[in-house]
Amino acid sequence: MNKTLYVGLDVHKDTIAVAVAEDGRGGEVRFYGTVINSADAVLRLTKTLTKNGHTPSFCYEAGPCGYGLHRHLTKLGFECAVASPSMIPRKAGDRVKTDRRDAQMLARLWRAGGLTPIWTPDEEQEAMRDLIRARKQAVDVVKASKMQLLSFLLRHGLRYENGQYWTKRHRRWLAELRRFRFYHQQLVFEELKRTIDQAEERVARLDQAIEAAIPDWHFAPVVDALRALRGVNTTIASTVVAEIGDITRFDNPRQLMAWLGLVPSEHSSGNTTRRGRLTKTGNALARTMLVEAGWSYRHPPKEGHPYLKRAAHLPQEIKDIGWKAQTRLRKRYRDLSRTGKPQPRVLAAIARELAGFIWDIARKTPLTA
Repeated sequence: MNKTLYVGLDVHKDTIAVAVAEDGRGGEVRFYGTVINSADAVLRLTKTLTKNGHTPSFCYEAGPCGYGLHRHLTKLGFECAVASPSMIPRKAGDRVKTDRRDAQMLARLWRAGGLTPIWTPDEEQEAMRDLIRARKQAVDVVKASKMQLLSFLLRHGLRYENGQYWTKRHRRWLAELRRFRFYHQQLVFEELKRTIDQAEERVARLDQAIEAAIPDWHFAPVVDALRALRGVNTTIASTVVAEIGDITRFDNPRQLMAWLGLVPSEHSSGNTTRRGRLTKTGNALARTMLVEAGWSYRHPPKEGHPYLKRAAHLPQEIKDIGWKAQTRLRKRYRDLSRTGKPQPRVLAAIARELAGFIWDIARKTPLTA
């Protein structure tokens, strides 16, 4: 009779600590040992654990080592779960942490069903996610570089007072600025401007790479369909799909909203119900993109020429969802603003409902083979 062995793996760059929990409530949880983090060592481990008719089921905590171990074990034909670190139960009074104890804890929780596995992307999905995140890092560099330049000018009493920053007029003012007493200060100023230009060029290159990669992507039809929603351009749509993955894995839109961290936290007991700020669990980048898209719903519903052009080839059912989202979310934005709600709360509410429309569109969009 085959027995399941629940194997907890504490994965590091060079080593993997292995613990085994035998099937059954009274089964022993023992530390197996430490193996090298390599494909050959993992293969030998699986052969050892499958002796005596045992069927190993592996789990490890998501971390910087990625999903290579998960893919390797899956190709060998074994079950392997990657557990969400934020959802692993931990004892408040436990102050001892070692690789051995972590592996045993994972094995014990995996056997008891106390771990929450995450959705693991395939290699194509992870490649697209890497591209999206590289663009996000480049955008952050642009923002930081601009702040450094403005701070430098402010320290020297130079202020632009003819409108908004980073317009064509403002950039022309920067290009003509020659008010520094020392040569070294002028050199620093020019270097700061060059840093901004180079960072913006990097963002433009990555935008082009994203545009070129989307047509061959498995989720390309979903990205295309999501652009039927107002405020959801190619960048936002591809970011949301790259970070979430298969949106249809959520049984209902409320699960997607909770996964994105767009639902209020709650601390209730007895007859007392307390709801607080957003949980902000799940993927922060996808949540940020939805909040950014929510800004567009402060305007009245409208199907302008750019929207009609990019949505002309979409099924009527998808375009109807986009129009419904416009009318509903515009009304929601206006009603919440009239009650005096702070704008961040209003945008969070819009982003939460927008996630529901995204779920509906993804569910009705067939994927490419």
